[in-house]
Amino acid sequence: MKASGSRRASQFQVAMLSAAVFAATQSMAQDAARLEQVIVTGSVTERRLADTPYAIDAVGVDTLRAAGAMVNLSEALARVPGLTINNRNNYAQDLQISSRGFGARSGFGVRGLRLYTDGIPASMPDGQGQVTHFDLAGAKRVEVLRGPFSVLYGNSSGGVISLFSSAPTEPRFNVDVDGGSFGLKQLRLGVQAPLGESLDVKAQVSKFEINGFRPHSEAQRTLGNVRLGWHGENDRVTVLVSDITQVANDPLGLTRAQIDADPRQTTSVAEQFNTRKTARQSQAGTRWQHAFGENSALRESAVTVYGGSRGVTQWQAIPAATQTPAKSGGAVVDFDREYHGLDARLTFQFGRLDLVLGAATEQQTDERRGFENFTGTGAAQVLGVTGKQRRDETNLVETRDVFAQAEAQLTDSVSATGGVRSGNVRFTATDRYLSNGNDSGALKFSYTNPVVGLRWKLQPGLSLHVSAGRGFESPTLNELAYRPDGSAGFNTTLLPQTSQQIEAGVRWNTSDMNLDATLFQAKTENEIGVLTNTGGRSSFQNVGRTQRRGLELGLGWQVFKNLRWQLALTALNATYNDSFLTCAGTPCTTPTLAVPSGNRIAGTVAKSAFSELAWQPWAGQPTTIALEWRAQGRTPVNDVNSDFAGGFAEASLRASHTFLLGQNAASGRKLELLARIDNVSNRSHVGSVIVNDGNARYFEPAAPRTALLSLRYSAGF
Repeated sequence: MKASGSRRASQFQVAMLSAAVFAATQSMAQDAARLEQVIVTGSVTERRLADTPYAIDAVGVDTLRAAGAMVNLSEALARVPGLTINNRNNYAQDLQISSRGFGARSGFGVRGLRLYTDGIPASMPDGQGQVTHFDLAGAKRVEVLRGPFSVLYGNSSGGVISLFSSAPTEPRFNVDVDGGSFGLKQLRLGVQAPLGESLDVKAQVSKFEINGFRPHSEAQRTLGNVRLGWHGENDRVTVLVSDITQVANDPLGLTRAQIDADPRQTTSVAEQFNTRKTARQSQAGTRWQHAFGENSALRESAVTVYGGSRGVTQWQAIPAATQTPAKSGGAVVDFDREYHGLDARLTFQFGRLDLVLGAATEQQTDERRGFENFTGTGAAQVLGVTGKQRRDETNLVETRDVFAQAEAQLTDSVSATGGVRSGNVRFTATDRYLSNGNDSGALKFSYTNPVVGLRWKLQPGLSLHVSAGRGFESPTLNELAYRPDGSAGFNTTLLPQTSQQIEAGVRWNTSDMNLDATLFQAKTENEIGVLTNTGGRSSFQNVGRTQRRGLELGLGWQVFKNLRWQLALTALNATYNDSFLTCAGTPCTTPTLAVPSGNRIAGTVAKSAFSELAWQPWAGQPTTIALEWRAQGRTPVNDVNSDFAGGFAEASLRASHTFLLGQNAASGRKLELLARIDNVSNRSHVGSVIVNDGNARYFEPAAPRTALLSLRYSAGF
């Protein structure tokens, strides 16, 4: 008994020592990563975050893992100043994302921002994108670029969100299980391993299910990702393959009366028409990098090639009577998309000057169909099913770009960065359903986006930066689809919106504090907005000039050795400079409602804040307890500013601990436990809005108090 007890005590002491070593290593790694964070987005080559002349943030793997079930970007990116990223709690629609007000007009999907996973675009050539296939569990970091330098990414780049996956460093497998409120369940299996000295592989598959806190909001998602890597003496090749299938009911938004009466309800037409969406996407991409050596001015070449397919079928809640006009496209959206692209670039170094030259091309081809969402008439009528076809066309979008960017160290303390991207985007529609008129057409827009930035290093850890650029955002396919006068063909009167952006910022980094503050302004010409909405056909217009100006502040402070505080603040004034007319509701064939100059741009958030206190209560132990707090000001739901989603503040609590299993750290087995309670006070509020909704169903309620428990086991082999 004594010997047995001695062995148990010895094992316990070894385990505690291993845990202490692990915790200390993690703490040092986190501190090093915070001070020496390397970013790629917006730079000619990899740069320390502190050395960039523009506003950018990087959210690392530890933050991603602690923020939730790693299903939605909104879990972790609320801590990025300047970025509004709201979970609609509706998996039939994507997250509501905008950067400094760009992208705010989107009622579904993501537009106005460029999205990337390991250099492969998740935004289509027409500017519309989605983030459902982002593999957060396999990510090393997510970079968020805001402001003028985002224009270097071409069309619809009001900001850039880039996910970078991690490469395998040792043979491991993992099993993750998540369980939470309202039927949240997730199982994730993964394996990674170096294969010899040159090859490595990483694969992961997950199954996610949720019932939702509102009726008719169930969703299921299956996601798989494979990453293959090979590296030689001068070459590096990365192959990425992903596949996602998602089936989700759509609870729709709520009117003001409904949200005030019961924010957990679902509007009756959602169940009446069985509104829902199915989506699938398969994608593959390859990136090849070749290094030419230090004796050559040409340092590196990089080629990225990718292709994929996406299919979507969505049943909407448009009344049968509204679909009777000949020009109606029906109420079931059904398309199959093929897309591909290529990006090639060369990197040079001439003394203290780094230069990149490149060219890119993208193409998407949509086979788009529309159907009625009912069959039969009178008593025999069935709603929420696919009925008679009302649309059949092929949409093609192509972009061609060339770009250049240079970074020069002018003096020991002053560096300059400049670049330009020039290209064009071409839209073509071939209509085969001619009984409602021929909606065929073609349009082509060209753009040249220059940008320049300066950085002054005043002293170690303290720097100033200023940058200015011109941006371009074309209409999307959906926005060009219909003419405002109801005649057939593309909306040829709709112009792209252009912007002139400027920002100035300061960064201060010490051993225990990092501060990043930025002032910005963006003036836009030909801002795009809604014009008419009738018979299921929406048309868009240019509403003139707008202005966005504001302040972003990010602060990280190691208050004590075991207590860290993070703060993110954003102030944004986004307004229309010109008055215009819009529609009061649907149906609407002629806009009659005046929008005065000075009104706030619909969907923009004037004030937002995020704060976190993270405490490690026992020195040397891998335990963290944290309090998170998020607040947001009022949000206008439409251009006339007749109603607003109310401001809110909510708190979340989390606790995590890592158990090292086995008698020593070398065994490589560990179990991570994460527990979260979000919206601790169970406050009812609006989480996001559907901008300018024609039926006035603007409001998407935020989730009430929710709990999450995650168990993540991994082991070497």
